[in-house]
Amino acid sequence: MSQFVRNSNGRARVLVTGGCGFIGSNFIHHLIEDTNAEIANLDLLTYAGNLQTVADVADHPRHRFVQGDIADSNLVRQLIDDFAPTYLINFAAESHVDRSIDGPADFIHTNIVGTYNLLDNALSYWRTLDNVDQARFRFLHVSTDEVYGSLGDHGTFSEDTPYAPNSPYSASKAASDHLVRAWYHTYGLPTLTTNCSNNYGPYQFPEKLIPLVILNALEGKPLPIYGDGQNVRDWLFVEDHCRAIWLTVNEGKPGEIYNIGGNSEKTNLEVVDTLCLLLDELLPDSLHSPHSQLKTFVADRPGHDWRYAIDASKIRNQLGWQPQETFESGMRKTVQWYLDHLDWCEAVNADNYDGQRLGLQ
Repeated sequence: MSQFVRNSNGRARVLVTGGCGFIGSNFIHHLIEDTNAEIANLDLLTYAGNLQTVADVADHPRHRFVQGDIADSNLVRQLIDDFAPTYLINFAAESHVDRSIDGPADFIHTNIVGTYNLLDNALSYWRTLDNVDQARFRFLHVSTDEVYGSLGDHGTFSEDTPYAPNSPYSASKAASDHLVRAWYHTYGLPTLTTNCSNNYGPYQFPEKLIPLVILNALEGKPLPIYGDGQNVRDWLFVEDHCRAIWLTVNEGKPGEIYNIGGNSEKTNLEVVDTLCLLLDELLPDSLHSPHSQLKTFVADRPGHDWRYAIDASKIRNQLGWQPQETFESGMRKTVQWYLDHLDWCEAVNADNYDGQRLGLQ
């Protein structure tokens, strides 16, 4: 890891874990385009992490990639010592509910053991810093609204909502959130946690609803909708999320939790209908128009949470953040991005995923 050279130029040094995944890669693009931060990108390159996702910044002088597991203590310790981060931002996670139903062990390993290992080594490093660098250091843990469980037809999740996870994925994320909280209250490590609603946008692995529907529609395949399609999610454009994370790590109060939502509650059926209409418009010569004819209702996911909705008033009132994209503008950008990057979709799907249904156990 001699590639890292410490300097005194005053730039923030950001260790990003999971930087080749969906949200992490968008965050790295945000740092490259809108900040002068130096970036170390640690990613294991599992099925959902792919170097194609950061190919356009691979040789950027402020970005360095390291392949490895966040649960590898020796690797993490050496990386932190060599890079000397100002901020450690943890995106690394197994994140697909259906996959957690089929195989929860990977979720326990990465989301719980991996987060513990990052905290343990970050604490050891933080204790070696002088008072100025200790005061500046932050450990930001990126989590999900799914830790709060399921809502009925009314109400929203706030930072004070009790945890009630219902899937192996959300349970593993809830455990990691509690570890982050404990390292702040027990050891004084300056941690922050963000709990976000459903992200969508560029570079999302095609097993997730929005890219799966887009790619299936292009091939005239069924567009799968779980149950009756009435489950509700709050949708957040990923670039808005990245702006919120950077704001939080710079201006958030250590020990605090900030919920990040898109103010865009939609049923799954509404999401699919929106995608179909956009595809009809953007692909007027498609043999499969109207794409709504491809909608197919399938057996529901086991333990499918009914509704998630985020109250993002805390980050809005305290830090001044709000989403820049509406659901309509964000979805249009998303569909157009996938249509323009079919080569990326083919590359990340190769030998990893062929559109099969997961999570039926």
